[in-house]
Amino acid sequence: MNAIVSQMIILFILVIVGYYLSKRGMMDAEFDRKLSELVINVTCPCLILSSVMGDTLPDKNLILPLLVVGFATYALLIGVAMLLPRYLHIAPTDRGVYSFMLAFGNVGFIGYPIVASIFGPSAVFYASILNFPSTLLIFVFGTLFISGDQTKMRFDWSTLYSPPMIASYLSILIVVTGWMPTRVVSTPFFLLGNVTVPAALLIIGSSIAQVPIRRMFGNPTIYLMSALRLMLIPLLILYLSRLCLVDENIANINVVLAAMPVASYGTLFCIKYKRGEVVMAEGTFITTLLSVLSIPLLTAFL
Repeated sequence: MNAIVSQMIILFILVIVGYYLSKRGMMDAEFDRKLSELVINVTCPCLILSSVMGDTLPDKNLILPLLVVGFATYALLIGVAMLLPRYLHIAPTDRGVYSFMLAFGNVGFIGYPIVASIFGPSAVFYASILNFPSTLLIFVFGTLFISGDQTKMRFDWSTLYSPPMIASYLSILIVVTGWMPTRVVSTPFFLLGNVTVPAALLIIGSSIAQVPIRRMFGNPTIYLMSALRLMLIPLLILYLSRLCLVDENIANINVVLAAMPVASYGTLFCIKYKRGEVVMAEGTFITTLLSVLSIPLLTAFL
């Protein structure tokens, strides 16, 4: 527990550095956008690939169980997200925004670095498989929740060949074939992958610095949603995982992924459909801030 708390403090220091750099004008929205593209399209895929380029390959027999656990988890998350907002004091026009925040966490951008920090680099491979359903479903149910129009529920096929997905496919291929790349091949992936954690945390800090004060602290319903997203729903997933005798390592990684703050795609969808931008900004900020405390607390139950 102490080691995890120490690790989260280290990560939070990097968030503070990003906040400071933004306030000093060394980072801004345009810089963050370009750096985010670099992380998503280059360094994060390298982090995924480097997770299977060590001296020991992950167990290929866990690939199918990981997919089953991943899809079962998102079936639960989406079901809860569609149901709960109806029973909370939420305006009907905002229910879809809250559904999105409950269903989809920032598993790729923040999740991979956190999993690597807590469980080690090899765990990123397992996280990438567990993350398959999120990548596929966020563009279907995510747009449905935000737009509120079932006619807009469609699958974006381009997600299947995005850089993180291609990296996931290649990592599975490496594990299945048992190929061990030479140091000349693997070292560039390790070096680029190592950029992911500090870059992602600097961007988070810079993004927080750019949120207007009036949007920062939300309302009581935002805090209730945050408690559900960061603690209560992950604990439910942990309980069900143990009840179903899911492998302990898979269950622990899956629970940490389920406890991530609100996915950054939510803001993009709100801007696109011109709905709920303020609520989404509040939820994203609050959950990102509270996750620094909630993730170490959650790991006490693992």
